[in-house]
Amino acid sequence: MLLSLCCLQGAAQTDFEIESDSVSDSIATDTLKADSVALPWPESVVYHINRLLTDDMFQTSQVGIMVYDLTADSAIYRHNERQLMRPASTLKTITAITALDRLGGSYQFKTELCYTGSVADGVLQGDVYVEGGFDPRFNLDDMRAFVESLRKMGVDTIRGTLYADRSMKDENLLGEGWCWDDDNPVLSPLVFARKDEFMARFRRQLQEAGIYVDAFTSTARKPADANCIVTRFHTIDQILMKMLKESDNLYAESMFYQIAASTGERPATARDARRVINRLIQKVGLDPDRYQIADGSGLSLYNYVSPELEVRLLRYAWQNQNIYLHLYPSLPIAGTDGTLRSRMRGSFTSGNVHAKTGTVTGISSLCGYCRAANGHLLCFSIINQGLMHGRNGRRFQDRVCTILCQP
Repeated sequence: MLLSLCCLQGAAQTDFEIESDSVSDSIATDTLKADSVALPWPESVVYHINRLLTDDMFQTSQVGIMVYDLTADSAIYRHNERQLMRPASTLKTITAITALDRLGGSYQFKTELCYTGSVADGVLQGDVYVEGGFDPRFNLDDMRAFVESLRKMGVDTIRGTLYADRSMKDENLLGEGWCWDDDNPVLSPLVFARKDEFMARFRRQLQEAGIYVDAFTSTARKPADANCIVTRFHTIDQILMKMLKESDNLYAESMFYQIAASTGERPATARDARRVINRLIQKVGLDPDRYQIADGSGLSLYNYVSPELEVRLLRYAWQNQNIYLHLYPSLPIAGTDGTLRSRMRGSFTSGNVHAKTGTVTGISSLCGYCRAANGHLLCFSIINQGLMHGRNGRRFQDRVCTILCQP
């Protein structure tokens, strides 16, 4: 059964989906305005969401919902909020909040160039080490800065070995529970152009710059006495923006392994990251043994969380401004950017809903923040599962958000 599910899951981890015109599990008509009932907040929210739940789509699919009024400090809607479900890419919010809590908003993703030996008459008699820090944004300009730093030392020949220091993380290039036919990112601490070809590209750049490389390429940990000549870095905000706005799986996995490496373990593993996440789950008052988190992106078939957990963590982030000030601007904005640019363009939701989307086969999810008409800030999590057509889950989520935002 797991194998057949895995095959169905293949190449499905995206927050943009082209689907057929079938509406077999859709909400056929919009009843939000046609049958309005004058009820006080939050009773009106409960009434209208309950109306949506009577649709035929829920005869063949399930949904878990939790909405929390942060201003009033109270839950205003719950439905299957403790049901364990696969979150898809909304898991990225859990990864992001944990990373900001553990690493801080000033954290940097670093890649370092070092050498041993000495330089005489333009010849480096020694070895060159590139220490990988799993920076998914490392680009050609960074690579050229590495080469230029050697040129400034007067190096025109390298006689030794070019070493890739991959000791930051384990050797697994794929995550636990990933399907072979998904568009999986490469989990290498030295990734270049989204591929595991860093050292080949580095060697080519050296040669194109006129530096003769009389050296083998190998893998080894940088020795403690190595001389480090340049460090290239990108900020956690730069990673968060692409990770959340565009739902980039590589960036999410990079963040996941920064969490793992923060434990001091070398090489760091997914288990190390899970230990940190579980401590945060316990900190927000839930039992980590009730959930299963396998990766940082939501690709894994082994991930199981609940709307309640996502809401607890969103609330924790809001209560901790050092987290919230980095998280909130990184979330897609309805009708404006990221994976929500073409959704919720109505007057109440556009520019108001800041939320992370999630889509895999059979799953559609959304979690984040919005402001109600009474000025209260809300956080919410909606996970639809068992869907034949993900757009129907998105339509449902959009209507829930409209209920939350409209007067």
